[in-house]
Amino acid sequence: MTQSGKGRIIAVANQKGGVGKTTTAINLATAMAAVDKHVLIVDLDPQGNASTGLGIDRASREITSYDVVMGAADLQDAVIETEVPLVELIPSTVDLSGADLELAELPQRNFRLRQAFDLAEVSSAYDYVLIDCPPSLSLLTINAFVAADQVLVPLQCEFFALEGLSLLLKTINQVQASLNPQLSINGIVLTMFDRRNRLSEQVASDVRQYLGSQVYETMIPRNVRISEAPSHGMPALIYDHRCPGSQAYISLARELLTRDGALAA
Repeated sequence: MTQSGKGRIIAVANQKGGVGKTTTAINLATAMAAVDKHVLIVDLDPQGNASTGLGIDRASREITSYDVVMGAADLQDAVIETEVPLVELIPSTVDLSGADLELAELPQRNFRLRQAFDLAEVSSAYDYVLIDCPPSLSLLTINAFVAADQVLVPLQCEFFALEGLSLLLKTINQVQASLNPQLSINGIVLTMFDRRNRLSEQVASDVRQYLGSQVYETMIPRNVRISEAPSHGMPALIYDHRCPGSQAYISLARELLTRDGALAA
């Protein structure tokens, strides 16, 4: 286990789409960078939303996470700078959409990303690496779990949230048992929380009862400014740092870093 957050690799994952996974990755990274943490985001989603949300146009994505996973390029060669100081990115393109089929034919198919991380010695280069996983329990997601120290789960406050969470936790346990004994759950982040909606309150209560202290105190509210920010190619924290969503991500970063011993309580 790394100390003081140095080199911590966190997979941001949920097999359900539209839960705020990518939004969490880029805004958490931005908030960490604001307190001088050097962060690498690995866009492992074929949709490339993390890349777009950080203002990286498709023409600039010459070497991508697909090249890294398939062994066609070293991880450090794929890293590009973003407009956010201290936040770097390995971008993604639609090329990654065929990676699952290609990986299935390769030796050590579950360990491709982990091997790439070892080559790049990311533990000495970054305080945190955030892997933005695809919205599926695919080989790409398994690669992320095998490479990661921890999994951070954004969970939308909706009716079927716990049902999907059970499957994800089962997969994490299976990876821990057979592929990566060091893997653990960093925490559950409740997203799209609406205090006016009694269902949101009920889901939050149920999740806390089920998972206890693994659930972050900070909840990310439904917020228009968070939704608008990606279309401008920037994290919400830069687009409008005063909006409730941005303030929530600042609070989440503070809570995560404090838990991790990387920030004074």
